[in-house]
Amino acid sequence: MRLRPVRPAGWWCDGLLLAALVALTVALTAGHLFGLDRAVADWSATHRPTAARWVAMAFNLLGQGTPLTLLAAGLGVLLAWRVRSVRAVLPPVTAFVLTFFTIGPLKVWTARPAPSASVKEPFLPPEQTLPLFQHELPVRFAQSYPSGHVANAIVWYGVLALLLVPLLRTVGRTVPARLVTVVRMVPPTVVFCTTVYLGWHWLTDSVAGLLLGLLLDRLLRRVPWNALPLPARLGGWARPVDQLD
Repeated sequence: MRLRPVRPAGWWCDGLLLAALVALTVALTAGHLFGLDRAVADWSATHRPTAARWVAMAFNLLGQGTPLTLLAAGLGVLLAWRVRSVRAVLPPVTAFVLTFFTIGPLKVWTARPAPSASVKEPFLPPEQTLPLFQHELPVRFAQSYPSGHVANAIVWYGVLALLLVPLLRTVGRTVPARLVTVVRMVPPTVVFCTTVYLGWHWLTDSVAGLLLGLLLDRLLRRVPWNALPLPARLGGWARPVDQLD
């Protein structure tokens, strides 16, 4: 069983993403980059008319983790039923496990409030909304770092793109490579921008979500779904899925 190739090839890029995430976390722990975060948040707050806010909120729905999870699971089940193979549900299941045990725990561990924590509950002083590791706050008020919207968007749209190709093939349709790239890149980019613009996350929260999401996406893209060993009792339901790799 060989891992699938990714681009850029090799593990150096994964190591670079992880190192950048660690370095960013260390910098924030030391109180650096707060000025940048505050400047971006303040600019967004003063350039956010009602119409633009509603448009940004609508586009930000592209990064909702639960709907994306359900959509990916639904496509996986549909593909599994059409090709008679449980391998089609492996990508969404693996993505769920991977995101569940990384994004959420990191948010709880870093315990950072969102920019809006100064203007709504718990109404913190503006300077107190920036630091990490504020474990004295209730968990629901300190889960801003890293941005789950951004990380989830990268992971789940990658899974959706992976499933879309073999699913449309079952009805005689092909998916242009360019469209796959659009599905993978455009929604996460929109979510990144709208999340920062709406003041729901600091800029560095979204950068951290970007780094984490790209790292998780590279791990998922390496998995040889058609070569994974499955129980013999599955019989024909363990057959490979065309174009899933």
